[in-house]
Amino acid sequence: MSTSRDEGPPVGGPAPELVASGFALENADAPFLHRGLNLADMAHVLDLSRRGLVPPEARRALLELLLVAQATPAQDFPYDPELGEPYNSREAWFVAQLGDVAGWLHAGRPRREAVRIALRLHVRHQIAELVTEAARFGRDAVARAEEHAETVMPDQTYLQHAQPSTFAHYLLSFVYSTVRDGHRLLAELDWVDTSPGGAGCVNGTRLLEDRAFVAEALGFDGVIEHTRDAMWQVDGLISVLAVASSLVSNLSKLAEDLEIWSSSEFDYVDLDHGFTRASVLMPQKRNPYSLSIIRGASGVLIGRLSGFLAVSKSPSARSDNLIYAYGEVPRALDLTLRITRLASGVVRTLRVNADRLAEEVRGGYSQATDLAEHLVQTCDVDYRTAYLVVGRAVRTASRAGVPGVEITGEMLDRAAVEHTGHALGLAGTDLTDALDPWRIVLSRDAQGGAAPAAVARMTADLTARLDDLDARARARLAAFDGAEAALLETVRHATRQMEETR
Repeated sequence: MSTSRDEGPPVGGPAPELVASGFALENADAPFLHRGLNLADMAHVLDLSRRGLVPPEARRALLELLLVAQATPAQDFPYDPELGEPYNSREAWFVAQLGDVAGWLHAGRPRREAVRIALRLHVRHQIAELVTEAARFGRDAVARAEEHAETVMPDQTYLQHAQPSTFAHYLLSFVYSTVRDGHRLLAELDWVDTSPGGAGCVNGTRLLEDRAFVAEALGFDGVIEHTRDAMWQVDGLISVLAVASSLVSNLSKLAEDLEIWSSSEFDYVDLDHGFTRASVLMPQKRNPYSLSIIRGASGVLIGRLSGFLAVSKSPSARSDNLIYAYGEVPRALDLTLRITRLASGVVRTLRVNADRLAEEVRGGYSQATDLAEHLVQTCDVDYRTAYLVVGRAVRTASRAGVPGVEITGEMLDRAAVEHTGHALGLAGTDLTDALDPWRIVLSRDAQGGAAPAAVARMTADLTARLDDLDARARARLAAFDGAEAALLETVRHATRQMEETR
């Protein structure tokens, strides 16, 4: 049967347009994959060798050259887009050194399998390191909260005074979100820390029927069960990007608050000089540059997550979704790591203007909710009536320049007459418990409240949880490093033995 199709491998070199776009793009990601590619190749050669598939001399030559590649920094390795993507560059280098012996690296394994493994080796280390940095941010925030457990402030919603609280209670709200994201990262780490080794392209290989050896040699926690799924799954990477976006989104909320509060109009907080930048034109200005970096990074990460979702919607068993993953995921995690460290520094060095916060809470009307609840408790009225009476009293007080702490029973009675037609009998009543911001804070001793005792319980609990997160992440890092060191020592030992027996 005749056909006009041009089958077989490409003839000649790649088009310059392909080199400048696709291969250059992939080679730019080589530094993320270099170490993992070498380790994956070492494990693969050892696996082939233990099955008697690789001749001893070929095994020795490959392992010795892989040790040279491992000792060569990625920036010094001859990755060349003219030769194709990073795996092709490596293949050209191996062939130049060893000839066809280099072909054993392909036995029972497509190039994408090696790259999949390399990506997981890199990302799992990044995730564990990110968890330690998230724990550090949490501990720094907890330490500041302990300093400001009695720093009263008007907490806000929509930049409007809400209720009397403390700076400690405000700050701890960001720690809880960080802890949750830390646990999510550890859950995603369990997904990343599994091996696609031995999966082939879609259905494994007859050369390597046991996939556990490569997984154990590389320190993976297990093997991805389904071979086709092992090679083409991206859902876990989407989850990793989503959690990274969530973590930085939480930090961005804090940064936006602090940017507003550090302005001269608010003057609630002041950033350390090291986290600001001067205006080159206006001598009086010191801009909160670090906060802009945090806020902008949140947008960048949301964009990377959205972009990766867009390329991941392709039909199954396509490379486009993973070609971009090799750079996008590590870069997103690296940015998240840097931003988390930056946020830690901002919080650790932040100066809180306690006097200004106290002045603001005493000059406003954030005690209005407590006052309405006081009427419900003492005047036998429903909350809607109490709410409307207090609202009228607050409006009158604000127009007269009377702060909330100076609202009187007489003012409430007049408001009640206007709304209900009769007074509540509050003239001459001491309303201090319902109006004094500090007494209001002290009343919030229930679980999760702003009273110092409640805050102390939360800081103790958060410290324990953050320490646990940090310990679990560091244990994983130590296990990863230990597995890598053990594999390298096995390879060195094997090459020494073979050299001695030659």
